[in-house]
Amino acid sequence: MQATMTAASLLRNATAEKAASHAPGDGATCAEAVTAAVDSSALLQGQKAVAISHNGSVYRLQATKLGKLILTK
Repeated sequence: MQATMTAASLLRNATAEKAASHAPGDGATCAEAVTAAVDSSALLQGQKAVAISHNGSVYRLQATKLGKLILTK
């Protein structure tokens, strides 16, 4: 469950940084300001898979040998 807490904090930090980087009137829309991207290596932290809790369900994010990601419930 530590990875779940880490993923949530990473998303909050990335969202806050992205929102702060858009000054009012620079042409960025509200949707762009709150969209966050988190690097998969930050989520996986060297592991092959990580559990993600979302709306009461647990999902598994897994990296394949070919470098693709699979999300399963």
